Amino acid sequence: MQYRVSSEMVKTGQVWEQKEKKNQITEGVIWKQILLFFFPIMLGSLFQQFYNTADAMIVGRFVGKEALSAVGGSTLSIINILIGFSTGVSSGATVIVARFYGGKEEEKVSGAVHTALTLALVGGLLLGLLTIFSAPWMLRLLKTPEDIFAPSLNYLRIYFAACAANLFYNMGAGILRAVGDSKRPLYFLIASCIVNIFLDLLFVIGFGMGAEGAAIATALSQVLSAVLVCYVLLRSGECYRLIPSRLGFSGKLLKRILLIGIPAGLQSVTYGLSNSVIQSKVNSFGTDNIAAWTAYTKLDGFYWMSVAAMGISVTTFVGQNFGARKMDRVKRSVKECMLMTMLMALALSAFFYIFAEFFFRLFSTDENVIALGISQLHFLVPFYAVYAIVEILSGALRGMECVFVPTVISIVLVCVLRVGWLIVAIPIWNTMQTVLWSYPITWIAAAVAFLLYYGWFMKRRKYE
Repeated sequence: MQYRVSSEMVKTGQVWEQKEKKNQITEGVIWKQILLFFFPIMLGSLFQQFYNTADAMIVGRFVGKEALSAVGGSTLSIINILIGFSTGVSSGATVIVARFYGGKEEEKVSGAVHTALTLALVGGLLLGLLTIFSAPWMLRLLKTPEDIFAPSLNYLRIYFAACAANLFYNMGAGILRAVGDSKRPLYFLIASCIVNIFLDLLFVIGFGMGAEGAAIATALSQVLSAVLVCYVLLRSGECYRLIPSRLGFSGKLLKRILLIGIPAGLQSVTYGLSNSVIQSKVNSFGTDNIAAWTAYTKLDGFYWMSVAAMGISVTTFVGQNFGARKMDRVKRSVKECMLMTMLMALALSAFFYIFAEFFFRLFSTDENVIALGISQLHFLVPFYAVYAIVEILSGALRGMECVFVPTVISIVLVCVLRVGWLIVAIPIWNTMQTVLWSYPITWIAAAVAFLLYYGWFMKRRKYE
């Protein structure tokens, strides 16, 4: 891959070295490169999970249940929805950069990188200001109890004061993954995780700042991750290098990023809202079911992290090979990624099924809670492999800039159908198992739709 010398680099005294570089994503062994790409993303997700858990543990154990509720509950719901939308939007940049990088369109890669990072900074500032001013209204909408209202409000406002840093890191990490670098975003996440825990101990325990101290620790660790990704992009010798003077919007590229990113963001919001509806139905079956479901979702999170990491991998692989016009490698990437994800889903299903009792005893000593949790897990994990179809095919289609139909399928056949099932079925069969059925029914419906649409889409590509 040849890199040209630009006038901008000459002015700054930095010249890209002319070199031939083999792109492993478009030329290497597919299954091997997918796994090398997948594991850092997966480990990053595990550190993120640990990061959040450690936050809650420190506040809960050293401050109290009110502070723990202030950093979870309503605040966590608001953060998940808004950050989920922002992360979805950043996925648009990942797809566009991957496509241009795979096609060796260096000037377009640079334009997309600078447009995306400008979007992160501007969008982060606007979202941060919006949340800071509207936080009281959002907390009251979620019926936040008065005894935790003030610390919840302070936590939200401090957290979103660093929103631009959070978005810049997500956008920068997405750019690095788009060009095949999934290791450095992992290193940055590990560093920010360690710093966050240290600062939690300092502000929460040392300075006695409670929930506000946890928010400051989180905000500062997010700033660190943004600084690290910015440093790497500034020092890069390749076409995705960040040149501050080139920050700004390219209207055409911004439109392409948003056409992919906004539907993905809306899909994330819809998932969050539908899961909130399910949680409200679970709540109606009493404390034991709530406790069992809470424990199950913690275990379930390991599966979702794994399948989501594989979805990111296939999006990058398909995006680069689609940009390089290597449709045969696109198809092979999807098949091999699908096979590995299905095997992983089956392995995790068997593992959780066999050791269910052991895991639930880590969360509770109540025999009824353990029994309910085991029954919930045994019912749902056999269907894990079905959802792998949805995640891989939707990721592959995103990589080819096909977003609208996959988003409609996900929203209608996963989210809307799930809520519709609960509205219709619960009055007839008012049981916890009826609630659980909302998952496999919607997964199967979405998987069938994705298989049909993907087959049609790929046949159409042959004749274009």
